[in-house]
Amino acid sequence: MTEAMDAAPACRIECGSRASRLAGALVLLFLMAGASMPFWAEPASLRALAEFFYVLALAQMWNLLAGYGGMVSIGQQAFVGLGGYTLVVLGLHAGVNPFLAVPAGGIVAGLLALPAGCVLFRLRGAYFAIGTWVMAEVFRQVIANITAVGGGSGLSVTRAVATIPTWWRQSLTFWCALLLGGGATFLVYALLRSRYGLALTAVRDSEPASASLGVSVRKVKWFVYVISAVGCGMTGALIFITKLRISPDAAFSPDWSALMFFVVVIGGIGTIEGPIVGALLYFALREMLGGFGTWYLIALGILTVAVMLWAPKGIWGSLVSRYDLRLFPVQRRLRPVDDERDATPPAVITAAPCAGTLKA
Repeated sequence: MTEAMDAAPACRIECGSRASRLAGALVLLFLMAGASMPFWAEPASLRALAEFFYVLALAQMWNLLAGYGGMVSIGQQAFVGLGGYTLVVLGLHAGVNPFLAVPAGGIVAGLLALPAGCVLFRLRGAYFAIGTWVMAEVFRQVIANITAVGGGSGLSVTRAVATIPTWWRQSLTFWCALLLGGGATFLVYALLRSRYGLALTAVRDSEPASASLGVSVRKVKWFVYVISAVGCGMTGALIFITKLRISPDAAFSPDWSALMFFVVVIGGIGTIEGPIVGALLYFALREMLGGFGTWYLIALGILTVAVMLWAPKGIWGSLVSRYDLRLFPVQRRLRPVDDERDATPPAVITAAPCAGTLKA
């Protein structure tokens, strides 16, 4: 056996590929071009792209929680609503610049996620999912009974943004959305490439097994749940800057969680590229069928059911299974060093046989 291992080719661990490096360069160019759009693009285009990016941010946060953390939540609208009402408190009542309420909304959502997690982490499976929805309803009822923030009928937030010149308001909204969408994608990618990502996927696959290997299951779940809440809270504050009016029914609507679910499941749950593909399909359907009222929602529902039946891994997940195409790879692979061009310093070459894939 020792002789067989000695005869095996030397290997090195790889995380990237030529496709991923090309994709990274294209994404960087796209973000740089996108950042300049307020100087030359039409306001309608800025509004549409801002909506795309904040939907992408919500989808990435739900995908991190459910796709990689194994915690299926149907109550993430709780943190969207909390972010929106942080805008009301700071922007309307405290006179703070509304765009400063965006990070504040994330902080508030993260802080309230801590006590909420104390209760929710006692639940498992379907009970956890139902518990998240109940938690969102509790927040909605509490806000609906506070007259200082408009009560059940809600209120306009126009006064909070009226002092900002139109061009700056549109530009800052777009830049914040771009930062949230791109930042959420990069955050998930960086997290999954780290040791915390390995711990997270281990907890998702088996809590007892990961605990036996020294992973602190509770800490990992806390970390991911709070990160997801912060992302949804910041996005919620930005959403209601664009909508200019907020009410408990709109802020804590289950439609937000349904949107995250549709986008992620259609694109591919448990993949970073999936939410991007799902968000593109969502907006394509809305543009094509928007003139027929809510028919695009019916089409989206039919498409979601079809994907779950015939492509349970989602559109991008099916492509990965067939072609092994990964634009944001998070797996560690052992690659043989078979010629001088592939030679690497001895520190990164292993003497073990090159077999299989080490998954994060």
